[in-house]
Amino acid sequence: MSLIAADVESSQAEHRLRRQLLVRDLVLAQILCVVGSSWVGVAAGLGRGETLTWMASMLLFYVPMGAVVIGLNRVMPLEGGLYVWAHRAFGDLWGFLTAWNLWVYGVAVTAAILYAIPTDLSFLIGPSAAWLPENRWASLGIVTLLLAGITLAAVRGLELGKWIHNVGGMAMLAVFVGLILLPVYGVWRGDLGHLTHLGLGLPPRNLRSMALFGQMLVGALSGLEYIAIFAGESRDPVKGIGRSVWISSPVICLMFILGTSSVALYARAGNPGAGGVSGINFIAPIPQTLRIALGNSGIGSFVAMGAILLLQLRLLGAASYLFTGVTRLPMAVGWDRLLPEWFTRLDGRTRMPVNSIWFTAGLVLAMVVLASAGVHAQEAYQVLSGASLTHYELGYLAMFAVPAVGCAALRRELPWWLKWVSGIGFLAALFSLLISAYPFVDVRNPWAYAAKILGTVVGSNLVAVCFYAMRKNKE
Repeated sequence: MSLIAADVESSQAEHRLRRQLLVRDLVLAQILCVVGSSWVGVAAGLGRGETLTWMASMLLFYVPMGAVVIGLNRVMPLEGGLYVWAHRAFGDLWGFLTAWNLWVYGVAVTAAILYAIPTDLSFLIGPSAAWLPENRWASLGIVTLLLAGITLAAVRGLELGKWIHNVGGMAMLAVFVGLILLPVYGVWRGDLGHLTHLGLGLPPRNLRSMALFGQMLVGALSGLEYIAIFAGESRDPVKGIGRSVWISSPVICLMFILGTSSVALYARAGNPGAGGVSGINFIAPIPQTLRIALGNSGIGSFVAMGAILLLQLRLLGAASYLFTGVTRLPMAVGWDRLLPEWFTRLDGRTRMPVNSIWFTAGLVLAMVVLASAGVHAQEAYQVLSGASLTHYELGYLAMFAVPAVGCAALRRELPWWLKWVSGIGFLAALFSLLISAYPFVDVRNPWAYAAKILGTVVGSNLVAVCFYAMRKNKE
């Protein structure tokens, strides 16, 4: 038996996690995690080049990501996912830093998703609630209530949580089916003249387009590896997680390409003089498109409200899924004695890491409060998204490096071609990292925005290194 296989058996025997996730749950979780509603708006902001940009992003990042996830999970189907892969490949320090960046990403992106909900609610209610996203105290009140709900669900465990995630995934599928069919309805009503648009032109050659492309590489298409965090809670992690990648990937790619086409079509129809892209709401492009297409009164308004309500279910499901995953990282790191044992304590009945859950919930709330201080809703959302994305990009650099330069024993168990495929993904993630500090929405001070993004990443990793060194010295 190989050392890696022995790790799998030891982990299962020692921690006795409940294996509750089936292939169905894994597929819906992949759709829930990867397909974000805001990214069809970001891509539509590229003008008529969105389809080619999606295709390039999928070839350069999504395909390598899927291949590496399947390969590494087949060899190391362990609770903790990417952290475990990096720890086995590079040792304690780089494994700890990978877990740290994934953890900060999970906390920040959960906060970003929750922060987007008041904006979507304003579209759900209608023009009378346009003030809601910019009212700091109302937004914080909504976010706090939602965070309390997903925290209690995480404490209860995946027995409840997986159904929240499944409902969120199915809601997202339903919304995108409606979004994709929306232009057909528009032509039938006479609101749109034709359906020839598929965005096959080239995007504008400027820094903003490069920033959008860089954010789409990792920001839009990432997430296939996240399900591996729950490998120890999946019925058959080797086959199940691999099948979830194969089944969900074509669906995800079509959702992005065709959904973006609908958003861009209605944006241009509503603002032809500016090409449509300047009026796209980057936080809530789907609710905005639904309101443009279906109106604010009559039956169309009720249909739009129903679709926006489904989006809220998706956002809650995604926030719950990402939050639940990020609470597992301190537990897995603690098993390797790189964090205090306090984080590894499991509830006797549910087998959930309750200390890690409550600690992470407090950090999510603190991040929402700090990010929204003194800025508009879209800028606060971009600060949260940008900071989380940059940490995630560092995690992806570690993942793509494993097949190429990881420990020799691990590389021998991986197919030879995976090294070259992972190299392509590494370069794509590196480009995304380098361009991530450039804002693609109007902000009060671009330099301050960049400083917030880069300063957060550098500062948090310095804290991680200091914490690691102090813990090692203590031992």
